[in-house]
Amino acid sequence: MNILLLEDDIGLADIISEYLQDNDFDVDLVYDGEEALSLSYEKHYDLYILDVNVPILKGFELLQMMRKNGDKTPAIYITSLNDIEDVKKGFESGADDYMKKPFELTELLLRIRNIQKRSFAQQRSSRIQIDKELFFDIENELLIRGEEKISLPPKELKALKYFLRHPNKIVTFEDLYRTMWEYHESGSSDALRAHIKNLRKYLSTDMIQNIRGTGYRFIPKVS
Repeated sequence: MNILLLEDDIGLADIISEYLQDNDFDVDLVYDGEEALSLSYEKHYDLYILDVNVPILKGFELLQMMRKNGDKTPAIYITSLNDIEDVKKGFESGADDYMKKPFELTELLLRIRNIQKRSFAQQRSSRIQIDKELFFDIENELLIRGEEKISLPPKELKALKYFLRHPNKIVTFEDLYRTMWEYHESGSSDALRAHIKNLRKYLSTDMIQNIRGTGYRFIPKVS
């Protein structure tokens, strides 16, 4: 899971970032809203964790801009603003959760895990349609075609789940390296191509498009 963390308190930012990385999340840390906005355009994230009172562009305004631009990435505010009007403003700006400082890191992790479940469930649907006859069973992590149940190899499964979270968008090679390989593993371009080639065998023709020099685009064939 790729997380963009916006926190201008350097000490707290380092503590949160290190804790999340220890729990197997990939974290990009920024200290002002403008930098966060710029990175949100450049990279794909699965979650935003945003402080509110930060330099240049405040957290509420930042998320409002993201939502207006069609960015539906889940977001959690972490802030010392604890007045009910601030909480209301936070949720109205598009947040999925709102945590008041100080908080326990364990609680933050629990809230992230909960968002993970909700996000990938795609409004609690048990299946995601990929093409006219092919579905992905979220709970059992299987491809379903008619009565056939297809189990994917681990790396191909990770790639497919990432593509399903980012349909019709360019997914970079780096996105897939972070998603498919653990921190102690070493991925390579040849290995990535081999796994994508194998994944294509299970899907419709041209569903995974090559984006030369950048990565891939996954296009579901749903009418």
